[in-house]
Amino acid sequence: MNRFARGIAALGIALGAAGCAPMITQSPGEGLSPVNAVSEGGDKHLMLFGYDVVNYFTDNAEKPGDPSVKSVYKGVTFRFASAEHKKLFDAAPEKYIPQFGGYCTNGIVYGIPWGGNANSWVMIDGKLYIFGGQGAKDAFLLHPKENMALANKYWGEEMNGNNAFWQRSKRMVFRVPHWKSGEELAKEVAAAKAAGKL
Repeated sequence: MNRFARGIAALGIALGAAGCAPMITQSPGEGLSPVNAVSEGGDKHLMLFGYDVVNYFTDNAEKPGDPSVKSVYKGVTFRFASAEHKKLFDAAPEKYIPQFGGYCTNGIVYGIPWGGNANSWVMIDGKLYIFGGQGAKDAFLLHPKENMALANKYWGEEMNGNNAFWQRSKRMVFRVPHWKSGEELAKEVAAAKAAGKL
């Protein structure tokens, strides 16, 4: 095998390996998939980088969970800042789980389960929605009703129960009809802020 062929083979193996981690980590396959999860130590499907999902509801703030205070629900590990938060979660887990698997809600509007930062979020009708950053949150809040309808549509029709890696790959190539680039969204947000609408 010549050097060029070996290089192509090595690139293929590297890309395959890079794709396998999120394919497995974000799709535990026990009824809660896909999820914005990472693998950390013994926690192979750690939700939202280990942030306490209950804290958003009780303290209206994001807070990292303690690795020694955790629960596993449908194959996904949730960490908590206190035993009290763990108890609340264990009594009603579906109440506290972030919507759309904890991915950026604005990404879900475009059919892309990707990103989601623990410190960029909003509560809507008693449910937790995560965003990839302030820009994504602002873009979503430009048209919250329309965007929520689109997010629910794409989550229900394409994502819930499926593999996030393949969904991302598909929608990065085959864009939704209402696709807007990050630059376009940023301009809309800036215009709305300048007009005092956001």
